[in-house]
Amino acid sequence: MKQPKNLFLVGPMGAGKSAVGRQLARMTHLDFFDSDEEIERRTGVDIPFIFEKEGEDGFRKREARVIDELSQKQGIVLATGGGAVLDPDSRSYLGARGFVVYLFTTVQQQLDRTQRGRDRPLLETDDKEGVLDALMAIRDPLYREIADLTIETDGRRVQAVARDIADAVG
Repeated sequence: MKQPKNLFLVGPMGAGKSAVGRQLARMTHLDFFDSDEEIERRTGVDIPFIFEKEGEDGFRKREARVIDELSQKQGIVLATGGGAVLDPDSRSYLGARGFVVYLFTTVQQQLDRTQRGRDRPLLETDDKEGVLDALMAIRDPLYREIADLTIETDGRRVQAVARDIADAVG
């Protein structure tokens, strides 16, 4: 299989998209982009601030624009936000413009990986597990819809996951 021009990582928060993406970009000699980091760079504020001022809808509109722009680049690894797949256009762009890898992780692993972070507005609740379960019920079918490859990340090291992806794409 010839190496794809773009590798797009999708999956829930805590799946390791950013960490795996950085490692994968190094292994494949591709440029790395993180859609959440790009939004923060462009706005000059963090994502929780955008959620506070514009709500989730405002954030999702920004995210869709960034996904459209970044997915048009060539020779990149793109780590998307967990909710990027909610937008039908974003799903279409990702599926058509690159090789999509779904980093699957269980809700329990998500809880473990996100418990210390404060930068996840959707988890500003007492029922984090309930929120993650609900998000997974909605988003898992969307991740699978556009994925060319699904990799489980539970209990795995970043380097091993990145190596599996690099091996799979040649």
